[in-house]
Amino acid sequence: MDSIALNTDDTPEVPPPPTEPVLDTRRVRIHPDHWYPVAWSRELKTGKPLAVRFAGDPVVLVRPKEGAVFALENRCAHRQVPLDAGVVSGCAIRCGYHGWTYDASGKCIDVPYLGKGKLPNGVKSYPCREEAGLVFIFPGDPAKAGDFPDLSAATGNLYKTRRFGRAVNCHYSFMHENLMDMNHQFLHRKQMGQIRPRYLGRRLGETWLEVQYTFARTGGKQPLGETALFGGKRTKDVNDKDVMTIRTDYPYQTLRIVPAGGDAPVMELWIVYVPLDKEQRTIRTFGLLSIRKPKGTLARAGLTVGWPFLVAFTERIFREDRDIVEAEQAAHDAQGANWNQEVFPVIRELTGLLGRCGLPPEGMEPLLLNAAE
Repeated sequence: MDSIALNTDDTPEVPPPPTEPVLDTRRVRIHPDHWYPVAWSRELKTGKPLAVRFAGDPVVLVRPKEGAVFALENRCAHRQVPLDAGVVSGCAIRCGYHGWTYDASGKCIDVPYLGKGKLPNGVKSYPCREEAGLVFIFPGDPAKAGDFPDLSAATGNLYKTRRFGRAVNCHYSFMHENLMDMNHQFLHRKQMGQIRPRYLGRRLGETWLEVQYTFARTGGKQPLGETALFGGKRTKDVNDKDVMTIRTDYPYQTLRIVPAGGDAPVMELWIVYVPLDKEQRTIRTFGLLSIRKPKGTLARAGLTVGWPFLVAFTERIFREDRDIVEAEQAAHDAQGANWNQEVFPVIRELTGLLGRCGLPPEGMEPLLLNAAE
């Protein structure tokens, strides 16, 4: 699909209600042919296997004393018991039941009571990579393990980065829509005051969607967390001048804020929503929130002082978002279908993007439901 240029009309066009069947995005599985974080680096201790899950598949992560982190299917080929209950031995892991041993490729390299020429098949291994304090696996076809997400803001020295994430009881599509649609600022009125977002337009590609907004404060005080973000109080003359760009670049999302008169983002967010269960109704979010370090010793000291306020502010915002998307999921489950009457073109296009980039329900063709009913 060709890129669609930004629509600079202040008011987005309102499409008519759908009259043709549309994809029920809540039933679409996330596509495995991408790099996904499954743990924070701090969670994986040297010599102590860590059990994680990706879309219901059990995975064990291993950090040997020497060598790189590796990831295997979390089961022993012998009696199917979890390998995370075993013992790390050099650059391999030994099952805690009978001592069967697997190297980083998943090959069985030792069965204590068998000769070396009689070793059985091993277990599945995953391409594994550690970046920016995250442990990633590639759960799909290993031959396609190519492009890796850009995490330069979190790995460079220009930004101070907060690493955050929680389990959320919803399908990943709700999270994509929540971040992309800044018209929901009314939800955060107690945290942010009265904010009026202004939609600038969007661009669309086959696997990505980008939208831009500006904001104006129409009431209430600037939160301390926002003060820490911008390095001081914001006056009314900057209303509608800070530009926020939000992008879904499947399966990741980014958010960047360029302040009025600036040429570099003051904030960059990279976030992804990783399904934990087979039904993909529970996800774990992994977010990297990077705040640009100001110039000057005093300004940097101010960021350090304001950092706890920023952390508390973003935690409250995320809690409100988590609660509302979980309520959306509960409504979808009770209704058994997607009854949403969506009028914002950005979200309608995002729904299509997630549908064509994901996988249909297991054993089924893409599921079509009539959203107008």
